[in-house]
Amino acid sequence: MMGSQKVGIVGLGVMGENLALNIARNGYTVAGFDLDGSKVDSFARRTAGTNAVAAHAVSGFVDALAVPRVILIMVPAGKPVDAVINDLTPRLQPGDLLIDGGNTYFADTERRIKALEGTGILYVGTGVSGGEEGALKGPAIMPGGNPAAWPIFKPIFQAISAKAEDGAPCCEWMGKGGAGHFVKMVHNGIEYGDMQMICEAYWLMERLLGMTPAEMSQVFREWKTGELSSYLIDITADILAKTDPETGKPMVHVILDMAEQKGTGKWTSQVAFDLGVPAQTIADAVFARMLSALKKERVAASAVLKGPTPAFRGDRKAMLENIRKALMCAKICSYAQGFQLLKAANDENRWDLPFGTIASIWRAGCIIRAQFLGKIKSAYAGDPALPNLLLDPYFAGVMEKYQTAWRSVVVAAVEGGIPVPAFISALSYFDSYRSANLPANLLQAQRDYFGAHTYHRVDREGKFHTQWTDTK
Repeated sequence: MMGSQKVGIVGLGVMGENLALNIARNGYTVAGFDLDGSKVDSFARRTAGTNAVAAHAVSGFVDALAVPRVILIMVPAGKPVDAVINDLTPRLQPGDLLIDGGNTYFADTERRIKALEGTGILYVGTGVSGGEEGALKGPAIMPGGNPAAWPIFKPIFQAISAKAEDGAPCCEWMGKGGAGHFVKMVHNGIEYGDMQMICEAYWLMERLLGMTPAEMSQVFREWKTGELSSYLIDITADILAKTDPETGKPMVHVILDMAEQKGTGKWTSQVAFDLGVPAQTIADAVFARMLSALKKERVAASAVLKGPTPAFRGDRKAMLENIRKALMCAKICSYAQGFQLLKAANDENRWDLPFGTIASIWRAGCIIRAQFLGKIKSAYAGDPALPNLLLDPYFAGVMEKYQTAWRSVVVAAVEGGIPVPAFISALSYFDSYRSANLPANLLQAQRDYFGAHTYHRVDREGKFHTQWTDTK
């Protein structure tokens, strides 16, 4: 039996249901299915009056779809995705599409593509960023997988995606294999870094400058009109202005300082280790969340371990401007690390990732959307083989102009005993990357001393070993 619905969605949680509404609003018919009957009922109510079909059985769901079937899987990553694939595959035919829109680890996507080889079923792993609001109004979408699938679902996904200021859809093909989910993973890693840096700016304002959340909110509102303009800066201004209706206190002061995570930042850091990419600022953002989770230990330690008391006696307005510049510099380094990771993975997997396009589709819809991304797009348009964003004339110029302010902020934080791991890590990355020489020569000598691991010389080719002690 062949139906008429253009798109099917398996998994009708908030993201799945909102994507279905987005698809219907853009003129495409949609069918929805979930093992939870209450979610199917909710989907039926929310799509009442549209051409949507709510299916309580997987057989009815598949039968409702037009051929080639385009099925978007919106269930939690891991075994649930495999279960859906195993259930659907016997009911599909060559040419049908399975699209995993969850936060799946890219290697799992590549495994599933290989498992479906020979079936004729076209498999796609796509990153979807923007949260529930983005799913409904227009997310940034990063698809990759079987290239034969892209022409089939491209019009649908570009229609439902966010649109940048120039009207470009925030959805483009990333490449074969796990490219789409890899790009989304790095997006999330950069997101971790961005969020941590903003938190450090907030913490400096509160702990060093003694500002109230309302005062800080105004500063972030000013920042969002300039070069730091971004979604995360915007929502930070809103958060700091919010008052708790129960206590009358600033909302941020009634929230426990224990950050949670879903693992994508950790994946980014692990892959950076695997590929030998120095993405320490992203990793330090992950570690900062881990350390925040040690709340009981930190409370106990605060009674034992003493440090300096923050005291600022300078020009507060000038320090705020320095913090803004420090945030900009650290942000550039975090993105530089993310794009270095994309480049290393691209070289390893031969995905042919479109770096400028990646920056372009992150300009709207996604969590890290920012004015800043237009500069990254321009950098790769000028030099598609750019090895590091820090070498682009615009970004190099910003670092040259702002680094003195950045260093002064880090010094003030260290002297005041205020933890700013992302600001410090990014500065260390910048100073290391710009150094023609590093102390790794001594490190190599140490390795050769205790393990005969050999070393390279500065004056000739080859590997060498030294007998470091006299043996008798």
